[in-house]
Amino acid sequence: MVQVFQGKDITLNQLIEQFGLQRTDDENFFREWRDNLPEINELEKQNIEEIKTEYQHLSRYSILEPVVKMVVLSPLLRLAGFYQPPFYIASEQEVEIYSEDEGTIVSGRIDILVFKPPFWVLVIEAKRADYSLVPAIPQALAYMLADVTPVKPVFGFVTNGNEFRFIKLMKAETSQYALSDLFALDSRDDIHTVVKVLKRLADLIRNS
Repeated sequence: MVQVFQGKDITLNQLIEQFGLQRTDDENFFREWRDNLPEINELEKQNIEEIKTEYQHLSRYSILEPVVKMVVLSPLLRLAGFYQPPFYIASEQEVEIYSEDEGTIVSGRIDILVFKPPFWVLVIEAKRADYSLVPAIPQALAYMLADVTPVKPVFGFVTNGNEFRFIKLMKAETSQYALSDLFALDSRDDIHTVVKVLKRLADLIRNS
């Protein structure tokens, strides 16, 4: 009997058991979030501080997912260059993945998909500001597994508006993934690093 799971309900254990996904702690597997990060100029720094100030002001009340996208995600993607060629944006993109024996189907919608035809390159899962990122990670990984280009890495970015984490997935006979450090908006320079990593990934994908 075929089991159908919604992406928002999937767990890491299910991804491990049904799709053979493995986490790697090899530091060389995901160096893109640490190495050769670009500098940001003064205007970009001013824009980043505006994002931080606006979010802190609005977070006095509960911030829902649409506000997270508008106040945090949209300006971050713009600063990183994801609204310029060769990138395109799709919202609420439907995806499905199947286990090898086709006994399990995971379906759902990606909040925001940034892609460079014909490759999907960045999955973004926005959560309410008072939610942990922990359940967002298997959800993003499930969607990233739907990528149809196993020879290229797929990058993910999960955020609740205040916290940020990057993901790298390589699909192979045994698919592996790794996570970046956790970044926080209220830490001194973390948001600057987030923009640098986004710009680095955009540059890598643009030139791949």
